[in-house]
Amino acid sequence: MCLLPLALVLVVAVRHWSVLAEGIGHLRSAEWPWLLAAGCATCLTWVAAAVTRQGAVVERLPARRLLATQFAAGAANHLLPTGLGASAVNLRFMTVCGLTLARSSAALALYLLAESIMRVALLLTLLLVFPNALRVGSLVPDAAIGPLLIALGAAACVAVAALFLVRRLRTAVLSFLRTALGEARSVHTKPARAMALWGGSLAFPVLQASGLAAVGLALGLDVPVMHMIVAYLAATVAVAMVPTPGGIGSVEAALIIALVAAGGAAAVATAVVLAYRIITVWLPLLPGALTLGALVRLKVI
Repeated sequence: MCLLPLALVLVVAVRHWSVLAEGIGHLRSAEWPWLLAAGCATCLTWVAAAVTRQGAVVERLPARRLLATQFAAGAANHLLPTGLGASAVNLRFMTVCGLTLARSSAALALYLLAESIMRVALLLTLLLVFPNALRVGSLVPDAAIGPLLIALGAAACVAVAALFLVRRLRTAVLSFLRTALGEARSVHTKPARAMALWGGSLAFPVLQASGLAAVGLALGLDVPVMHMIVAYLAATVAVAMVPTPGGIGSVEAALIIALVAAGGAAAVATAVVLAYRIITVWLPLLPGALTLGALVRLKVI
């Protein structure tokens, strides 16, 4: 199931090979200072993730090991469906630091909730400020809205029915919610933790989107910077529902579509996405995997 979006992307790539080849050719004209800025923004995303993780728990976590764990979690994220690799690494890190599994899981859920809320809120705010940033009709055809709403409604009904009918599941969910709510209350009694949680959750998508905008400037993409940021947020919010390892395949497709919807040329948008993914995914992958192995050997995770 996880390979289906990647297979579809490969089929599209073969059918539009000329656009892909032209996009690769654009990489030779990149302005390196902007690519360096994109690399710096990528490095700062690990700092933002570490700050947010710290904000999700009351106890003080070892800062250096926490930051190294975020870097290593990026490599783990490309081995499992989006988010699961990083979540597993951070869950293990928190339990090694002395938190119970229940509290570690609650902190993880709080982190994911805060990051999702801030990402969606930022997207909606920017869409209000820049209503013409995306041609939404080109992203979601009118004919697809009905089936999409039906599918979402059916999934919600199945989840609610499962909670009512399966007693063990209901008990486990209610127990987890009590722990999660207790953890959230504890965190928000400490202003520094609450600021770290919500500030880091906002900084994380801003830095990611800024990295894409920097690559767009490096390659001369004819799209306003704020529109590129809106395109990035829209694409990542949409692709979060596609369970591919590290978002590989689905993220590239969604970003290209979003940048074209923002007014960019297809070939240049393709080049921007390829360069962005090289900087954010492929360059850190080997050092991230080595860091992950070292943290396992040192029993940090």
